[in-house]
Amino acid sequence: MRWWDIDPVLELERDLFPEDAWSRGMFWSELAHSRGPQATRRYLVAASGARIVGYAGLAASGELADVQTLAVARDQQGTGLGGRLLAELLRAATAFECHEVLLECRVDNVRAQKLYERFGFAPIGFRRGYYQPGNVDALVMRLTTAPDSGSAAGSSPAQGTEIND
Repeated sequence: MRWWDIDPVLELERDLFPEDAWSRGMFWSELAHSRGPQATRRYLVAASGARIVGYAGLAASGELADVQTLAVARDQQGTGLGGRLLAELLRAATAFECHEVLLECRVDNVRAQKLYERFGFAPIGFRRGYYQPGNVDALVMRLTTAPDSGSAAGSSPAQGTEIND
């Protein structure tokens, strides 16, 4: 993801998460930490032609990574794009030498929970009222990888969908 992707990403963000969409400033702040030798973030966009159809982001700190966001356009859901974005984030976690990946997921987003479970994430707790202003709980999930296991992901983008950082 680059700065010029923020406006189309915001459109998608507001469509998918109208109550708790990230702000422009939040994306700018995350991108500020995604470049250079001290980078601690990895943000990706998926494009179909000139249209951004998905995005994802990961923050790393020591041996711990956190999936910050993952979104797929409504007309692209069920195509495997979410899995490809997640696979790229897990590769980034491996590159950051993280051995544990955490994420929060709305308790009412069963589709996303199933995706994360397919990748080996397991529920470890809840954050009550995490998503505001709707006061929706978050399910906290964790994936632990052995230091010598390599990447936990191994798929590539489908033809016609390009994933870029």
